[in-house]
Amino acid sequence: MTVSAGPVAVAQRLRDGMAGGVLSFPLTAFRDDGALDPDGYRAYVAERLAAAPGAVFPACGTGEFFSLDEDEYRQVVSITVEEAAGRVPVVAGTGYGWAQAVRFARIAEDAGADALLVLPHYLVTAPQDGLVAQLEQIAARTPLPLIAYQRGQVAFTADSLRRIAALPNVIGLKDGHSDLDRLQRLTLAAPEDFLFFNGASTAEIQARAYATVGVPAYSSAVHAFAPEIADAFFTALRDHDHGTVDKLLRDFYVPLVELRDRVPGYAVSLVKAAARIRGHRVGPVRAPLTDPSPADLAALTALLTAGLDLVGATL
Repeated sequence: MTVSAGPVAVAQRLRDGMAGGVLSFPLTAFRDDGALDPDGYRAYVAERLAAAPGAVFPACGTGEFFSLDEDEYRQVVSITVEEAAGRVPVVAGTGYGWAQAVRFARIAEDAGADALLVLPHYLVTAPQDGLVAQLEQIAARTPLPLIAYQRGQVAFTADSLRRIAALPNVIGLKDGHSDLDRLQRLTLAAPEDFLFFNGASTAEIQARAYATVGVPAYSSAVHAFAPEIADAFFTALRDHDHGTVDKLLRDFYVPLVELRDRVPGYAVSLVKAAARIRGHRVGPVRAPLTDPSPADLAALTALLTAGLDLVGATL
């Protein structure tokens, strides 16, 4: 077991990484029979790390956390930590109710993860006091720094944000709601050193808008299969190259979102299919997700080819 650095040190590493690259959420590799493919995952995550992300988040939404048992989770996080070898922070997903989240948190700690992304809890809606209590219960039972993820049934008020930010090991918030009014209120309520990042599906679509409320960092699903495109967009956005940003949005990202929105779950299964098109051994998605139809695969292949051509890369 690797002893994690404290919350302040981890937060600074994440801040530095977020300033220099996108946040990578790797896919979890499965064999055709649905079993975990550790060797395929190791090769895949090594290639993600070679593309120099700001940090890597294994076993989160894109990594099908909801489909992993505890042993599979342990393997995924351990492999990521081994491959990262301290070069970038490793933030593992955890979730469900707080008792189960703590079980995953302890596995991640033993595997050497630097921090945890607390995914939205399972099924039920809850009042603000309950949302805060969920973080309090997890934070009291793990030394790892925590990043809360608001999406779906989880949406913090400014008062709740102040309460969770006061917990010593809660260091940030990932936002998936894209409610910029609410998000601006949260950023103003938070301590100065609190981390925020854009976690919307296909976050690049809204990256400029998030930046206007002080949240320039974002996760990139595209990095999971086309880091050339993701890095070109990040660089253009950072350098205020609005022409390149607009071209990539218009000719790649917007059509990708339109394809993604055809079928529930395509936010993950299209990404995995694109990785397979690029030759990565990531396998199929697990139920209840479904792999794309042949027609959608053809459309994805054409779009990916065009997108790579925009940045001078090939399929």
